[in-house]
Amino acid sequence: MITIEAVSDYAPCHALRRAVFIEEQGISEPEEWDDLDAGAVHLLARDGETPLGTARLIRAGETGKIGRLCVAKAARGTGLGAALVREACALLRAMGCTRAYLSAQSYAIPFYEKLGFEPYGEDYDDAGIAHRDMEKPL
Repeated sequence: MITIEAVSDYAPCHALRRAVFIEEQGISEPEEWDDLDAGAVHLLARDGETPLGTARLIRAGETGKIGRLCVAKAARGTGLGAALVREACALLRAMGCTRAYLSAQSYAIPFYEKLGFEPYGEDYDDAGIAHRDMEKPL
């Protein structure tokens, strides 16, 4: 059974981010690891004890940022990514946020649009990958 919960031990989240962002997508370690993890809420999706997906939430006033969302290759296409985004939005709403935003890799814009996010601004390069900002009222 798959569960999604906020975790204080985010080592499994880091392992997923390493596998997806660093190993699969070729993002450098300095670009992936920053000083924001310690103050963030980390969501972890698991099947039993097996980590399958993660997202990092950062609150700034009434705005919550969903970042570092990734799903293990074996769990892609199962709806887990959408479940993580829905859980992230629910948690941000419970934390008092009225707006969620994220920086989507451009190929993933349709995925986020299906979850109610709207793109804004121009495309930009982040770690060598085209991105675009997206937002959603909570």
